[in-house]
Formats: sequence, C-alpha cells, structure tokens
Amino acid sequence: MTMTYKGTTALITGASSGLGAEFATRFAARGANLVLVARRADRLEELARDLRAEHGVSVTVLAMDLSRAGVGRELATALSTRGIAVDTLINNAGFGTRGPFAQEDPDVIASEIAVNISALVDITRAFLPGMLSSAKGALVNVASTAAFQPVPGMAVYGATKAFVLSFTEAIAHETKGTGLRVLGLCPGATLTEFFEVLGSESAAVGIMQTPEQVVETALKALGGKATPASLVSGLTNRIAAGLAQRLPRALTVAIAARAVQD
Repeated sequence: MTMTYKGTTALITGASSGLGAEFATRFAARGANLVLVARRADRLEELARDLRAEHGVSVTVLAMDLSRAGVGRELATALSTRGIAVDTLINNAGFGTRGPFAQEDPDVIASEIAVNISALVDITRAFLPGMLSSAKGALVNVASTAAFQPVPGMAVYGATKAFVLSFTEAIAHETKGTGLRVLGLCPGATLTEFFEVLGSESAAVGIMQTPEQVVETALKALGGKATPASLVSGLTNRIAAGLAQRLPRALTVAIAARAVQD
C-alpha cells in the first residue's frame, strides 16, 4: 500500500545528504511538509529549495549540531515557536569511527555517542508524545546491520547501533495499538558519505545498496498492514544478520573483525 503523508509534517535529521536527503525527497513526493535538520545549512537550503519547487510543500531548515546536550528540547522549542507539530520523525543522523579503540580520539568518540545515541533518544522523547496524539505518521530510527554483533575495529559504532535497535524495538512494543508506526531500519553498506567520513571503504561488507533502495524498503514496511519493529534492508544483509544471531557469539565477533579489516 502506498501511504500518503499529505498534510502531515516529517522531521528528518541528517537530512543534508544520503539517506536523510532521500527520505526528505520521498516524503515530500507524498505530500508531507518537512523539517530538515543537519549541520550544513547550505546543503539543507539547496535541498529545501528543490523540494518546495518540485512538490509545493513547506520546508523548514534548522542547521544544528546534534552532538550538543539538550537538542531534543531545543528542536521542540524552535518548532513550537513556529507553530509546527511533528507527525513523523526520521532519526537518521549518525556517523562511525574506525580503528583500535585504544587509539581513537576521546573527543570524537564522545561526539559519536552523543549523535548516534543521546540525540536520538532526546529527540524521540521530545516529539513522541505529540506523535502519539497525532497517530498520523511514523517513527523511523536508522540503526545498521552492525547492530547484530560486536564489531572489533568499529567497537563504538557497532555498540551505538545495537542500542538504537534495542531502543526502537522496545518503543515499538510500548506504542502498539496507538496508530503510530515504529520501525528500526537496519541498512548494510550504502552509497552515502558514511565511508568518506569513516576514511575507508574496507568496512563496506556485502552488496552496496543505494539510498533509494534502503528508503524504499522502509516505505514499504511503513505502508504494510503491520509495520515490523525492525527490518534489515536487502536480502543478503537479512541473511547475514540472521546468521549472526544464530552462530556462536565468539564466531560472529571473529567474522565481523575480519570483515572490516583492511
């Protein structure tokens, strides 16, 4: 079923490129007004102009650093003063780091945890009550196939995504029967700027998907009769995630370590 979001508002974090920009494009095409959040104001403004012109929707741009504490309340206040209520929340912002944990920059690690976990939880808490009252939209938290096993060499990233998956599945259970659709989306390697930020494509395990393929997976799940609490994008990725949950833990860790090494 193709769901229409006409007359609703979707808030998308990490919207300046990749999956965030694709989510914005697809929701605008279905009639949703948008709130786009990321650090790069110029990229957001360019995307906003295109979406307004092509789809005739309202697009609000908020350039914010999501690693700061209290971003949920800050976002909620900014939108409240504009009279904007959020029906759909796409928590897409996040990044990864790579290398032996003992050699990683403590400040970068703290920022990674803040963006991938703290901001996601804070923003979800800020907007979930209103979304439950609206019951017209969805909550999509972008996790990863890295969530299904520890990932030596990307220890912090894998752990943050395991948190996102666990958190989202719990929220999905808590909100059953409310009309709000909740999905933990788990992409594998995707053609985005993720690997540029990471500094290596050696961690791109499996068949690379496009943002269009990943977002289409999410939209089909949201449009189905019953939205799953979590979903892996791509058949090969689903098989690998399933195996990771069935094989001995020590073996899955060893396989993951070998997969992301140069």
